[in-house]
Amino acid sequence: MTKGSKNWNMVDVISHYRHDWMNRLQLIKGNLSLEKYERVNEIMEEIIIEAQQESRLCNLKAPELAGNLISFGWERHLFSIEYEIVGDTFHLDSLDRNLSAWCKDFFALLDQCAGDRCENQLVLTIEMSEELGQVRFFLDFHGMLNDMQSLHTYFMKLPDHQLSELTITAEEFTAAVIFYTK
Repeated sequence: MTKGSKNWNMVDVISHYRHDWMNRLQLIKGNLSLEKYERVNEIMEEIIIEAQQESRLCNLKAPELAGNLISFGWERHLFSIEYEIVGDTFHLDSLDRNLSAWCKDFFALLDQCAGDRCENQLVLTIEMSEELGQVRFFLDFHGMLNDMQSLHTYFMKLPDHQLSELTITAEEFTAAVIFYTK
């Protein structure tokens, strides 16, 4: 597999996933040896929550989107990502390709705009509303932005009905982008 490509073969996927789990197990083992039992419980709770969110993500029947989010940390980025799915999930198979492409483009832009001298984090909340026929991506970034203008321009180019919220400063931004299922 070439650097920057996302054409993971099964061995690549298993290797990366195993590496992630080994890191978690080593973290638990190290804290156990230091007798930091409260921290071990916190780590285990974080793992459980992450696994539950992965399961919810996979239940959306949007394999490209799920693959992009689950494998995000397997490549170099200037920010980390945490995601959460809220609301009653429903199938997004008809939107999968569009959502995946949008995320990929947006993440590439954020890599260009984010500062490289601090810890940057993006929290992506995917709010499901089958009754309204929409999926709302709420983006909450904390860290350092070197290029706020490009980010602002990107969001301003979205159709009015798609962007429902936007705030940008040098240290954070929040945005809500709506994708319609109907």
